[in-house]
Amino acid sequence: MKEIVLAGGCFWGVEAYMGRIKGVVETLVGYSNGDLVDPTYEDVKTSTTGHAEVCYIKYDENIISLEALLNKFWNIIDPTVFNRQGPDIGSQYRTGIFYINEEDLKTIIKTKEEQQKKYDKKIVTEIEPLKSFYPAEEYHQKYLEKNPNGYCHIDLSTM
Repeated sequence: MKEIVLAGGCFWGVEAYMGRIKGVVETLVGYSNGDLVDPTYEDVKTSTTGHAEVCYIKYDENIISLEALLNKFWNIIDPTVFNRQGPDIGSQYRTGIFYINEEDLKTIIKTKEEQQKKYDKKIVTEIEPLKSFYPAEEYHQKYLEKNPNGYCHIDLSTM
């Protein structure tokens, strides 16, 4: 199994979308790459911790490649917008690809370069090693499964 952590705005929608992809075996929402140890949602929503709302993804590379998974991710975000996705504004809603395995960087860069051809503006999605991951509170996990009418900036009907 392989792992990657993706930031695409509000983590509820990213998790709901990624969890529906064949080959994704586990998702977990949380907070990554900030300065505060073991932050809470209340901490992160202040935009002062440096953390992004993220979705940890474990996937079977025999079923879906990293490149295919990332291409699905690029399609649900606007990678040219800084610290915002949809109506959600703040550094916690920035886009990012936080890799665990250094060998994944080549594929990540390749997909970014391919995506850049679609935009006039520069892609601002962070691409960095995963520095930290703290699981979000239980009520955030699988939120849109528990709350089918919950808010989501990602159009899940396009799966």
